[in-house]
Formats: sequence, structure tokens, C-alpha cells
Amino acid sequence: MTAAEPAAAGAGADASGLVGRLSMLDRFLPVWIIAAMVVGLGLGRAVPGLDDALAKVEIGGVSLPIGLGLLVMMYPVLAKVRYDRLDTVTGDRRLMVASLALNWLAGPAVMFALAWIFLPDLPEYRTGLIIVGLARCIAMVIIWNDLACGDREAAAVLVALNSVFQVIAFGALGWFYLKVLPGWLGLETDDLHFSTGEIVVNVLVFLGVPLLAGYLTRRTGEKARGREWYETRFLPRIGPVALYGLLFTIVILFALQGDTITGRPADVARIALPLLVYFALMWGGAFALGRAVRLPYPRVATLAFTAAGNNFELAIAVAIGTFGVTSGQALSGVVGPLIEVPVLVALVYVSLWLRRRMPRAG
Repeated sequence: MTAAEPAAAGAGADASGLVGRLSMLDRFLPVWIIAAMVVGLGLGRAVPGLDDALAKVEIGGVSLPIGLGLLVMMYPVLAKVRYDRLDTVTGDRRLMVASLALNWLAGPAVMFALAWIFLPDLPEYRTGLIIVGLARCIAMVIIWNDLACGDREAAAVLVALNSVFQVIAFGALGWFYLKVLPGWLGLETDDLHFSTGEIVVNVLVFLGVPLLAGYLTRRTGEKARGREWYETRFLPRIGPVALYGLLFTIVILFALQGDTITGRPADVARIALPLLVYFALMWGGAFALGRAVRLPYPRVATLAFTAAGNNFELAIAVAIGTFGVTSGQALSGVVGPLIEVPVLVALVYVSLWLRRRMPRAG
């Protein structure tokens, strides 16, 4: 047995240890999401005038409570990024080129194709899925990467790059995939009315503001108390806030979407199907690509999970800000994390199984 083999053989133990260190909030995330959906549905039935109440506290077309919830769930994730470590991974050209190609070329294109294949007759849900495909993962990927024994520093760098790149590219990609490309392909878009500028503004607000806040928090926190205090004391305190924001937003969205969800469960199932296919294609393709370019296992895992995950927080924010809180686009974003969480947890175990069979596991 080589020195690499015992390390690979311990992958299952590593996973068990990591799962054991997860908080109860993270470990049972699918349960909390389902519970938030149930509470939202109940709230919608108990408070029939909720639409009017939320409409009275809107800013820029977005309900103030929901807007605050969206900002709250984005900030802790971006405060975790080590912005000073960009150069530690950017020197790995194989990883960087593969990640950029998967995240910003393959990912949006794959979701665009799946949305049109599975939802040709449901334009609102289709648009919502395309928006999801444009929102590259910057949040839960850190957890999946850790559980799969991936490269933590590489994941942090890719998260930082995705965060910055989304501020710059999201609006242009939205314009291309929602207006330009369908026109080139002769696809019907008469039912789609939105301003590209609205998408840009919503990205700047719901990603740019927490990105700046996260960067300034890390910089000032580390300067005042040091990195060890910041990462071992401060971040664990604010970490759960992101989930609270997500669950709060889901409760409100499902309260407003209750009639659609209970009246058309088949539509929800149709939204879920292309998401399942998307995760399988992106994760499997990224893992195979990582092996093909001879990356070590930790970076193969990081490449696969950063390519497969999506930033549903941003997708929900953009959908609400652009199309409205009760829109089908917003519903597509809400269904996303319910599907993503159990699927990517399952892929963690697939990844660890493959790790044991790689001759040079990291």
C-alpha cells in the first residue's frame, strides 16, 4: 500500500468528521427549507391581505422586508472570503481556465438549453432557471467542498473570483441569454418584458452591497483583532445569519406563492427536473475535466462543486427585483435550494468514493 492509499482509504472517516463538525443548522438544511416552505404556505392562507401589506413597504419595486432578507443572507458568505489569497491559486492555470470555462461559458449555456428543453411552454419558470444558471455559486459550495475533502484555499479563491465577476458580467450575460441568443435561434420571446438595466441594478444592490460590506468587514476585523479571532470567533457568530435570511425569504415567498404551489404542483416538479439534470451534468463534466487535465483530487473536487453549485440567493434577489415577488421567475429560484442541497450532499459521497479509486488522491 502506497502512502497515498491510506489517506484515500480514510476519506469516509474524513467525511464523517466533517459532517460531525457541521452545525445542526447546516446538517439539516433541507429540513429547515421544507419547514420554511410549509410555514410560508400556512402564513399565506392565514393572512390573505399579505400582498397588499408588503406592497405598502416597497423600495424600487422590491418589498422592504424581502430586500433586507436578501441582503442579510448574502453578507455573511461574502465576509468569509479571504480576499488577500487570490494569488495563491491564480497561478494554477489549469484550474483557473477550467473553472472560468465551466462557470461562465458552460454553466449558463447548459441551463439555457435545459430550460428551453424542459420548459418551452412555461416562460416565467424558464426565465427563472436561466437566471439561476447565470448566478454562479459563492455560498454553500464552501461546505460541500470541505465535506468532499477539496482544496479549501482554491475554493475560497474561486468564490472570490465568482463574486467579483458576477458584479461585472451578470447583467451582460442576462441580456445575452434572455434576449439576444433566443432571437438568434428563432425562439419566442414576446412574452418576456424586462429591462437589462434593472438586472444590472439589482445585481449591484444585492451582490455589490454585501460584497463591499463583506470585504470591509474582513479587512477591518483582521486589522483590529487578527485573522484567528476573525475566523474562529467572529465568522461563526454571523454565519447562521445567512441561513436565517434565506429561510425568512423562503417563508415570505411561499406565503405569496401559495396558490401557485398548491394549485400547480406539476409545475414545481417540472422546475425540479431540469435542475436535477443540470447538477448531474455540471458536476460530472467538471470532475471528468479535472481528471483529464491532471489536477490532484482536492482541486478536482473543488472544480466540480464550484461548477455545479449556484448562487440561489442572488437569483432570487434578481428575480424578485426584476419580475416581482409573486412571479414565476422568483418561484424557480426558491425551488432551487430545495433540490440543490440533497443532490450536492449525495455528490459529496460520490466524490469521496471516486477519491478512493484515484491513483494519486490528494
